Amino acid sequence: MTLMKRRTFGKLVLGTGVAAPFSFVRSAIAQPKPGDELIVGIWGGAQERIVREFVEPALVEKYGCKVSYVLGGTGERRARAYAERGRPSFDVIYLNIYESRQAVTDGVTQAPTDAVENAQYLYPLAKMGGYGVAFNPATIIYKTDKASAPITSWKDLFNDEWKGRFAVPQVPGMEGMAALLMLAKTYGGDEFNIDVGFDKLKELKPFAAVQTSAENAWQMFEQDIADITVEFGSLANIAKDSTLPGITIADPTEGICAAMNVACITTGTQNQVLAEEWINLHLSEPCMQAYMRQTYYSPTVNNVVIPDDLKDKILTPEQMERLVSFDWEHIASKQSEWSSRFTREIAG
Repeated sequence: MTLMKRRTFGKLVLGTGVAAPFSFVRSAIAQPKPGDELIVGIWGGAQERIVREFVEPALVEKYGCKVSYVLGGTGERRARAYAERGRPSFDVIYLNIYESRQAVTDGVTQAPTDAVENAQYLYPLAKMGGYGVAFNPATIIYKTDKASAPITSWKDLFNDEWKGRFAVPQVPGMEGMAALLMLAKTYGGDEFNIDVGFDKLKELKPFAAVQTSAENAWQMFEQDIADITVEFGSLANIAKDSTLPGITIADPTEGICAAMNVACITTGTQNQVLAEEWINLHLSEPCMQAYMRQTYYSPTVNNVVIPDDLKDKILTPEQMERLVSFDWEHIASKQSEWSSRFTREIAG
């Protein structure tokens, strides 16, 4: 676990290892034929709309192929990909930061390679477990007028004004994992000494409630059930623009927890070239700009321009370097255990 200074980005990649070198050169692969069909598993909503508009048309025009989508949550998609390991029905699947890393290790998806041209511009963190397509880190979100002073540290969760007002995010959701991991880090633990995180979460009791999603958390804010939680910065910015103008997205000195959506090519896909070009188009400037504009997700490549009117909603280069990452493969292996422990010790 490290605060992601520029030099340690590289160390982390090397230290945790990638199942295959990033410069891996693939052997000859059959070229696509008109009528070939690419199957993409992705979330619905804005992300589906963006890839339909900025990725699919260019791919279809270039190869005369078809694109079909399997929409839904990550858990269902991941379970299906594992059940089909080696004979996948998906060609490209989108996973989160820790599921994608584990999927490469388990042989379900492929490690990134330079066959995807735009992958050369990925930040090092975005080359782990596939091709990162959007940074969406999690941090503390709170009602501005309820704070005696701006929140500048994860330790501020323990300030008196938040007693009984903290909506604890559920584990194993990414927001809950972020709260657990960042509290552990702040107080001397880490993902390998997670008892520290569980102990600090217990100290925050009594909770206002257990929140299971951003929508759930915003409802609690609106209904005056809770005043503070841990959520994705992008979703908080969208809420701030619409229904919750009085919230603040904290930037703690200890850093904010890295979270990322990752596009992964399945092992055994029969549409390797189409899958690589799909991801190449996803990493292109038009698609990255649409992600910033429509979702406030931060780009994972360093060759796109961040519009001036979005600079207060997108990660700055300085914040990018301060993203806190962890050993996601270890976290994935502990997901079930920590989820049960959260239910037993925290939510119960």
